[in-house]
Amino acid sequence: MAFAESAGGGEPASSPESGPASGMRSWVPLLAVCAGYFMVILDVTVINVAVPVIGRELSASLTGIQWITDGYTLVFAGFLLSGGALGDRLGNRRIFRTGVAVFTVSSAACAFAPTAPVLIAARVVEGLGAALLVPGSLALLQQAYPAPAARSRAFGVWGSIAGIAASAGPLLGGLLVATVGWRWVFLINLPVGVACLVLTLRHVAPSDRLTGRALDWPAQCAVVAAVASLTAALNEAGRRGWSDPAVLAGVGLSVLAAMAFLMRERLARSPAVPPSLLRSRALGGAAVIGLLFNFGFYGMVFTASLDFQHQRGYSALVTGLALFPAVAMTMFASVLSGRLARTTGDRPLVFTGMLLAGLGLAGWVTAGVEPPYSLLVAPMMAAGFGTSFALTGSASTVMGAAPAAYSGTASALFNTTRQLGSAMGVALGGTLLATAADYGEGLRISMAIGALAYLAAAGLAWFCVPPKPKGERPDTEARTSR
Repeated sequence: MAFAESAGGGEPASSPESGPASGMRSWVPLLAVCAGYFMVILDVTVINVAVPVIGRELSASLTGIQWITDGYTLVFAGFLLSGGALGDRLGNRRIFRTGVAVFTVSSAACAFAPTAPVLIAARVVEGLGAALLVPGSLALLQQAYPAPAARSRAFGVWGSIAGIAASAGPLLGGLLVATVGWRWVFLINLPVGVACLVLTLRHVAPSDRLTGRALDWPAQCAVVAAVASLTAALNEAGRRGWSDPAVLAGVGLSVLAAMAFLMRERLARSPAVPPSLLRSRALGGAAVIGLLFNFGFYGMVFTASLDFQHQRGYSALVTGLALFPAVAMTMFASVLSGRLARTTGDRPLVFTGMLLAGLGLAGWVTAGVEPPYSLLVAPMMAAGFGTSFALTGSASTVMGAAPAAYSGTASALFNTTRQLGSAMGVALGGTLLATAADYGEGLRISMAIGALAYLAAAGLAWFCVPPKPKGERPDTEARTSR
């Protein structure tokens, strides 16, 4: 697959492939992008198993232990839109490389942190690196694979990486902590980050830069305040309860910041998120679908992990193995949806995936208060398959609805809503388990709400995801119409 050189003020070329590439070389850009994305998503979940050991060894307080986890997720979620805007303005490849470098160096700082405050600071910087590289990941895949069939397959692999990294985190974390120690939870990022940088420099083409479009810093600050405060409130709601003053204050601040953002966007000459994007039924609908399926999937993984460890007495390693059925389906589902998209379009895939995932969690609810593990395998497989099956089409819908000049911003918006969905699913699941009179009943209520979220996403998909254009050739090299 040929790589087009940057036009209109692009970054200076390094050494991307020139001329047509075939076979394995054509998928090297996908490998480079997914390597960086894998590190980011893995670090969201892999720390959960290691953090109790880290707290003991570094003599961290309970608040310090919480910030080892939350410092990363808050900055990651809060700065995603800023990372997307910087990518559109300065070149997505350049910002992606910067994010990978920041993430890799800060991972090394985490691994060698002598105290809890140093580790927390390094985790915050790590979250910033993640926010810089994630928006560029989809934008670079859109650029590297302009043909709809190849792009669908690339988005499928990208989507499966999220599910595999998130679900494998507890298993990998437990294995590393039990064998070589918690510092290797961060050290494993170093070779992956270096390989990602090398592959990106050599095999990913430079991106266009729109230096004439100014960054709307007031709007960016409002977004950071809104997303970070809402994420913090959701994180604390699972521990403190929804009526806690700190939680209510976080939600209130998020609402005020969101209102300030909308007012600013109406006045700005170069809005951070153009109103036309927000009004797009395809883009806005797919972003909400991303929020709903992340809510369902990560809520399931979180509550299932607690059930396996606290109620069934599984170790961290066995818990990771118990969750493996959900992980095993993600790669298969994403590859399959990527292949089917060229003939069916995105709408049937997103609808079917959400319907299947919803039925899976509904099956968990009907299995009883304390069902044997054997009855939970099929629901977990259905949720993992359905989520990954729909992610490919959702990502393709978002990127297809956005003008090329705003590809980084569209990717950031999609990933921001997904990140908020994850936080909401974990927060609500934690609250239900903590406040329900019976633990098993709280788990069933959590799964029922997740099933409803999936079914709502299925209905939204049929309304918002556009059908496959009539007469579109699957092998065309032209970009989909905007």
